[in-house]
Amino acid sequence: MKVIEHNMIEEVNTIIEKHNNAIINPKRELLIEKSIDNKEAVCTKNGSLATWTPAHSTGRSPKDTYIVKNEESQHNIDWSSPNNIAMNSQTFADIFEDALATIETKKELYITDRVIGADARYALPVRTITDKALSQVFIDNMFRAIPEDIAKSVFADRGFTLIALPHDYLNTEKYEGRVRQLPNGKTSDICVTVDFDRRIGIVYGSAYMGAMKKLMFTVMNYYLPSEGVLPLHCSANEGKDGDSALLLGLSGTGKTTLSADPERALLGDDEHGWSEDGIFNFENGCYAKMIDMEEKNEPEIYDAVMHNDNYLNHGAIIENAMIYPNGELDFFDTRYTQNSRASYPLKFLKNIKKCSTSKNPNTILFLTADAYGVLPPVSKLNKEQAMLWFLMGYTSKLAGTETGVTEPQATFSRFFGQPFMPCNPNVYAEMLGEKMDKHNTEVYLINTGWSGGSYGTGSRIKLRYTRAMVEAAMKNKFSAVKFVEDKRFHVNIPTECENVPNEILNPINTWEDKEAYNKTADMLAEKFSKAFDNAYSSHDINIDIIKECPGK
Repeated sequence: MKVIEHNMIEEVNTIIEKHNNAIINPKRELLIEKSIDNKEAVCTKNGSLATWTPAHSTGRSPKDTYIVKNEESQHNIDWSSPNNIAMNSQTFADIFEDALATIETKKELYITDRVIGADARYALPVRTITDKALSQVFIDNMFRAIPEDIAKSVFADRGFTLIALPHDYLNTEKYEGRVRQLPNGKTSDICVTVDFDRRIGIVYGSAYMGAMKKLMFTVMNYYLPSEGVLPLHCSANEGKDGDSALLLGLSGTGKTTLSADPERALLGDDEHGWSEDGIFNFENGCYAKMIDMEEKNEPEIYDAVMHNDNYLNHGAIIENAMIYPNGELDFFDTRYTQNSRASYPLKFLKNIKKCSTSKNPNTILFLTADAYGVLPPVSKLNKEQAMLWFLMGYTSKLAGTETGVTEPQATFSRFFGQPFMPCNPNVYAEMLGEKMDKHNTEVYLINTGWSGGSYGTGSRIKLRYTRAMVEAAMKNKFSAVKFVEDKRFHVNIPTECENVPNEILNPINTWEDKEAYNKTADMLAEKFSKAFDNAYSSHDINIDIIKECPGK
């Protein structure tokens, strides 16, 4: 077998040109109509689109997600991360050829040209090719229109091609031994793979819409650092005076809830870049979890998805939620999956900043839901501490969230988004430290988890207190407050915070059994130390950062 040497993107475009029914950049209304006519989705009572994916595609498939290991770029990628699974160049070439052969057989093709990145200087042109109209509605929800000044983008002549075949599958005999072997001994027929050098991504056999979104964010998170831009898995908002803030946190930490502030305009809820001039959203829309969604708890998101409109003007896509024969939805039914989702354009939200860009951030919040109840509800981090907590990306997994989880478990996901951050860790951590220094950005750790004891004994920190602490951080109310160092966790605790009882700021005060607190805190600190060693023993991390790790 010979690895393809010619220009793959030219080959894709040639097939599109020769195809009898390739619809290039169709209008949104046509895509919605085709989605219904082709039975890819049904129209709900309110006009949104509902769809269901095969059981294996209700979420990402990390073990079927690959990065091509090329000679040119392999030194840029952290292959020690379990999320960076290598694929050899020949296997990718074969999958690419199979994808093209499959595309040629399709009755219709839908091709769209969009960009990722609200700042035109760093907007990445993306051509998406698929046989599913609904996939392109999702792309239209999530990716941005090409700006008039795209010529000034650093990626203007270095676009990216995404091929999505959500309901076609790999030939398992052909790829036996070359892709993942399943527990039953069979070969997986799903593949999500990216070649950074050839600038092509392929989604084969995964109908989960998020597979396309996350593949492209991984691409941005790889390309941007070389352009001096720090990519961040975070939400962002802006105050009335133009001050911006970033909120980083894993699922369950309150990122969506806390970034939806009526006094601050939302830039975006998931992925942003931090350039020399400020921050910018990658996306055109949002991809929200819908499990247990209620209007009273999340009115903005609920209205964005569930507002009544003619279906041709709507286009919010609801994935894998229960729907009744009358077209009504039930977001509390988890029998199919707990990962029901909805995608919708940002314009469906009321309090947004339309350009999705802002100045350099004044404040960064790292959100953690500590189920052990030993971290302070708010603490300030110096540069080295911020770099350490950025590297660790800590939160807790709660009992009942996964099979076999019977008590809280410490979870570490570097940069609060490990699966999508492919570069060597020093790249992201050092950029954060440099930008903090240059722009005098303050970083706070916000614990939205437990107080007065661990999960099951203590109680969740009241949301009104958390909101008060977030407001204090964003409005610089801690500038005149005294801080004391927590020597175990290497964070700095304020002695007071407006609208928050002083006694809860230091977590030991909320525990009746002080000995139990110290024992639990030591246990968590030891977990930090072990997790750090496991993740970074093969990396040259600055000793000043290592010293800030709990347990060190």
